[in-house]
Order: sequence, then structure tokens, then C-alpha cells
Amino acid sequence: MSPDLRAPGALSPEAAGSWLRVRRYAVPAWMIERATRHRLAGDWRAACAAASVEIGFDPAALASRHGAAVADAVTEDLRHFAPDLLRWHLPRVHGGRTTLAPSRRVLLASYAPDGGPRRGRGVPVLHVTTFGMVDGPQRLRLECAPLSPDHTVGSRIDWTTEDWTAARHFWDVRRTAELRSRYGPADRLPFFRPDGTPLGDGELPTADPGPADAAGRAEWAAVLAARGDFVEAFAASGTALDLEVPERSVNSPERALAALAASGTDPARLLSEVRLLAAAGAGKRFRYVPDWRCRVILELPGTPAGQGQGPDPALPLRVRLAEPDQLRGVPRLPEYAWHPLPDLQLLRTGRIAPSALHPLVTAALFPGSGPAQGPPGPAAPQPVRVRCTGVWHEVRSRGGVLDVPHTAQEQQRESALRAFGGTVSGCFAVREAWTSGQGRLPRALRAERRDLFLRAEHGDAPGVLHLLDAGVDPHVRDGKGRTLLHLLPQLEHEELLPRLLAAGLGLETEDEAGRTALLAAVRDGGTAALVRALIDAGARLDVTDEAEMSLSQLVRRFRRTDLTFVRELVDERYPDIGADYFDEYMEWRDEEEAGEERQDGYEGDPLDGDEEAEGSDGEREGAGDR
Repeated sequence: MSPDLRAPGALSPEAAGSWLRVRRYAVPAWMIERATRHRLAGDWRAACAAASVEIGFDPAALASRHGAAVADAVTEDLRHFAPDLLRWHLPRVHGGRTTLAPSRRVLLASYAPDGGPRRGRGVPVLHVTTFGMVDGPQRLRLECAPLSPDHTVGSRIDWTTEDWTAARHFWDVRRTAELRSRYGPADRLPFFRPDGTPLGDGELPTADPGPADAAGRAEWAAVLAARGDFVEAFAASGTALDLEVPERSVNSPERALAALAASGTDPARLLSEVRLLAAAGAGKRFRYVPDWRCRVILELPGTPAGQGQGPDPALPLRVRLAEPDQLRGVPRLPEYAWHPLPDLQLLRTGRIAPSALHPLVTAALFPGSGPAQGPPGPAAPQPVRVRCTGVWHEVRSRGGVLDVPHTAQEQQRESALRAFGGTVSGCFAVREAWTSGQGRLPRALRAERRDLFLRAEHGDAPGVLHLLDAGVDPHVRDGKGRTLLHLLPQLEHEELLPRLLAAGLGLETEDEAGRTALLAAVRDGGTAALVRALIDAGARLDVTDEAEMSLSQLVRRFRRTDLTFVRELVDERYPDIGADYFDEYMEWRDEEEAGEERQDGYEGDPLDGDEEAEGSDGEREGAGDR
């Protein structure tokens, strides 16, 4: 296998760029400040609201259902719950995206009455869930209840469970200082000097420094992995990597190693994290599926040896290749246990400063670096030079329009030319690209548009309003032809919707997929309040999407029980609108699901929280994006 060309232990350039956007947009500084202020004041509900976390349970009702001890323990944890910090650490979708990984169920803490086993049937679990669509709202939902199965018949939810019960430093302010010890010894972090400055490539070890130097040994494992010596890299970290291929497997050791290399797996942390999970009662065997080429099971001593004995059975952790049927019933290794902490990687390469991290993260990793303010806010639009009729002009967002230095007569002439099919150029071509989403924009204007839409996609309504107040033209469209009205499902709409309508944005403007703002709100998880507001503002109900599906059919397709009123309105006023094939399909689907329920006999009784749905993570990844 050819060695990895990235620096030892570093993220790939693509992953680093993606994480840098996550850190800039996913948890804005205003959210951190508001959530922290409410938490310190003892109002955990307001802190959750500030961090866009919906509360799906009543703590007062826990006492009657599970006892006073459970209710008291949950209430105490909620007093120290930092929802903004939790959002900071949650898994993300990459590959050009930065949104929350969809359909994730992240377990935070479990509460057994009378101090009994903290896992099992009927034990309430504090957990958060993410939305089921990659491009959907970034809202989280906080629950505390016994867990249902990962897949519930008829629910259209196929959860990917992340067990964070052994990782309180990601959300509990009493434990945030543990972040440093989880990623390195007390004297220094791997790839950093004791004073917190990054090591140069020439300062990395050229041989195994021995077990006394934990940071140096982690660096040595990364050096070996960068060379392509994965078996040796895992061994240096106390892990035996068994590449024996199971029977009937279509995979190969080469494919498995390529998958491990591409995933950025950090071998130095696997052993310690698996031990901590086992101590928390999560088990001693875990499945890890970076992609379809590599499915592995991690096993601590005392678990069944399985197939093959591996190169060094004396090592305390064993990783072996497995087939999908061998993964059934094996809990999933949470992403944090194998993935490098992106904050350290970004700091190491100078892409971000400690002051731009979440303050609790900076205080834990580099306590001597001074206070952190969090990610920077939006910058005011700046003039952009454009070549126009042989000279350079300056265009800029100002006063809610993309202002061009041309007289009213010149602008009328260009509008007439475009109406008759002529080709516009210079400043006018730039303005047309800005308002249509098609064509080329100068780099600075592309960055301005990207900043606005990334803030909208991450639910940063204050950031969007700040940019509009600074003069950004709200008529801008992204590369998918979407206006800001199409992105209202991700945003708090109460102040934005009237602002955008007053600016002249059209409710019936279609994006490239042929969707109006109302279609987008129904399809993409907009709240019932947003849908009502769009209808009250005059949005048409007799519209269909690119698949000729009506609003009523979309409500049914996505099981939007909160939008029954939309279905009733459309069916009453436009009974013949929509695709005939869909109604036939839905009748068939309802019959099939009713049959599954009868066959499975599932009536909603909670099952053991350790049970996992059959199939590998690679097969389930993105299952919620439907």
C-alpha cells in the first residue's frame, strides 16, 4: 500500500477545510454567549432554546414514572448541561457539507433506580437526536426515556446510535477539563510542545520513544500510519490489527487498510477509549465501519476470540475484519473514539486560533492561552472590483441591493437588452449572476454569498439579520437557485420572513428543483408555524415539486402529522392535483407496514438500549436522508 501523503496524524486538506467551516458557522459566538448566560443563571431550558435544542420530556414527570432518585439525578445533570458545547462536538456530514450527521441518537447518561445496572430494559436515558435529513434543520431534540429499537416499524427512522455516556466532557461543564487528558498526557499534547505551540515535522520521533513518553508514542504511531505501516502503528498503540479475511468475504486487507487511511483513524486513542466505554458498561466488543471496504470488530480481553488469532494476541485490544452478519448485536464504536479531535488538528496547522474555539474547549486544551471569544461573526460587505467596458468598477452590497456604478439610463438600457435576448456583461452580468445563482461571480462576492448561505444553513438567524442590516442584497440565490425564503426551515422565521417579503422576495419563486418556499418548508422540515405563516402571507397551495407531488402528498410522504391542516386544505380545494402513482404507492406502503407490525408484534415496548439494528454503519449511513 502506498503511504499516506498527508503529514503524520493530520487531517486531509479536504477534511480540514470542512472542519474549519464547521467551526466558523455551526456554533456562532452569540449562541455560546446566550446559552452560557442562561446556564449560569440556572435556566437550563433557556440555555437549550438558545442552542436550538427542543425539549421533548417533562423532568417533573420522571419521578412518577421512574422514582424520585432518577428525577433528582436528571435534574442535577441538566443544571450542568451545556447544549452549545454538545452541538460543538456532534458528528458532522463532510464531503462538501458541514451539517449535523442525520438520524443520530446520541446517548448522554442513563439513570437506573436504586443504583442498579445503568443499562437494560426500561432504564431512562438522556439523549439527543438530530434531524433525519442532511439538508434539514439543525435543531436538536433532547429526550429522557427508555430507548426504543434503532428501527421502529412505520416510523421511517433508522437511528445511528452514538454512546457518549463515557464522554461527559463533551456536554457536562463539571467534566470539561477531562478533554485534555482524553487526547494526551498531562505534560504535553501529541504534536504540541509543553507551552502549546505546534511541533514542526522535523521534531516528530524517528523511532519508538517507549511507553514512558505517551505523547511521543502517539506521534510515532501517526508516523508509522503515514508511511502505510498500519499494523505497526496499531501495535505501537497497544492494538493488534488482524487482517485475516473472513470466509466468503469480497474484501481484502488492501481495501481495509485503504479505508482506515482515508477515514483518518487515530490508533493512539482506540485502546483507552474502548476501556472507558467498557468501564461505563457499554460492553467489551464494538463494531467500526469506516466504509463498505472495511468492517471491523474491536475486542478487549475476555471476549470471544472470533475468527483468526491475529499477529499478537498479547496486546490488550484486538481489531479484526468482519462480515455484516458478524456485526449484528454488536454496539457501534462512537465516532469520537476513533476520530482525531478536529480542534487540535486545526490549531496544529495554524488554520484557527485558540481564541476562535469554544471557550470551554480552549480552557481545557490550552488553559494558558487566555480567554476565547468563539467563532468570528459576519463581516460587513466590502467593495469588489469588476472589469466593465474596459475599465474597473466597484460593486458592493449596499442598502439591500447589489449596487453598481451606472446611471439609471444605463441600467434601463441593459435591462432592455437582456429582455430582447442580448448578452449582458461587466457589472450587469455580475448582478444577474448574484440574483439568479447562475453565471460567474468575482471571488469576493462568491465568498460573501457563501458566508450568508452557510449561516442560513446552520440556523444562524442573528447572523443573517446582521448581514441584511449591513446592506447585503437579500435577492441573492445560491448555486441551487434557492433564495433565503427557501432556507427558512433552518431558521427562526418570525423576524426574517416579513423582512424578506418587504424586500420583494417572491413566495412563488422556484429553485432549480422547481420548489417554492412553501414546498421547501413542507419537504425540508419547516415548523408548522412557518408553514402557516407562508400560507397566511399568500403562498399558493396548488403547487407541485419536480416529481409532480402536491403539498398534500408531501405531507403524507414525510409523515408530517403536524401539517394535517395543509393536507386538508389542499385536498378540499385541489382534490385532483398531484401524481397519481404516489397515492397508489402510499396505499401499498401502508398495507406493507401494517403487515410488518402484525408480524413483528411490536407495540412500542422499550427494548434494551444496547440492542442495535441489523446491518453495518456503512449500509445505514445517511439512511435518514429520505
